[in-house]
Amino acid sequence: MFKRRQILPALVLVGPFVIAYLVLFIYPSLKMLELSFTNAPLVGEGKWVGWANYSRLFRDSLFKGSVVHTIYFVVLTVIPTTLLGLVIAILVGRLKGWLQSLVLAAFFLPYVLPVTVVFRIWEWVLDSQFGIAQPAFRLLFGHSISVWQDPVWAMPSVAFITIWWTNGFNVLLFIAGLRNISQDVYDAAELDGAGGWTRFRFITWPLIWPVTALVLTIQLILQLKIFDQIYLMTVGGPFNSTQVVVQYIYKQAFQTNHGGYGSTIAVALFVTIAALSVLQYQVLRTRSE
Repeated sequence: MFKRRQILPALVLVGPFVIAYLVLFIYPSLKMLELSFTNAPLVGEGKWVGWANYSRLFRDSLFKGSVVHTIYFVVLTVIPTTLLGLVIAILVGRLKGWLQSLVLAAFFLPYVLPVTVVFRIWEWVLDSQFGIAQPAFRLLFGHSISVWQDPVWAMPSVAFITIWWTNGFNVLLFIAGLRNISQDVYDAAELDGAGGWTRFRFITWPLIWPVTALVLTIQLILQLKIFDQIYLMTVGGPFNSTQVVVQYIYKQAFQTNHGGYGSTIAVALFVTIAALSVLQYQVLRTRSE
């Protein structure tokens, strides 16, 4: 039990965070939930419409399309970036001294770049006329490719850029996990005649699994909320082929002034992310145990 003289310092230390959490997260979330049951514009009051907005979701073809595109993006990014981060971390872990630090910094550098800088870099690389990647496209396909105007290439291109941009954080997490594995375990396995693949399968992979579960969960949450790259690189096009759920929320709330319906989509996304994240983490943790 807290002693009485400890209560005041505890309130002073915890109070500002609790107040900020209530004002900046809980209140806006409850307000968004309330708006989802109205036909309110972005600013101002609206009429109560009950579950009409939620039933509209099931009839909205653009919303269904944005869900499909979001799932497609998740498939293109979550598992590939996790596996790539693990492979890079293992390879970087074999380096020593300043070379290891240099290579690790090179992989982590893109992660600290703002999304606008990332957009400008890849806009220059993939430019259909002057991009330095176009000679490779012409060599492989016989012609230049305007990736941002091609429905086939647009989403995979954004996914590739996202992996390039964010994978450094995953590498750091995996390196931290790998460094927690005692070298004595590897030495004992090597003395028993275990090869590289055997050591990875029966030592590295089981012991690194909690970190893998964490990376997968973080990546799932981040990629379900994808917006910045899509908005800057494709604006949801061409022909809505890259329009994701968060962009559809933005379009409904800020461009067409349908604050109530935009809030409904946001609530649906929030519940989906929370449910999938908890379910995935529990399944992965159960597998680990």
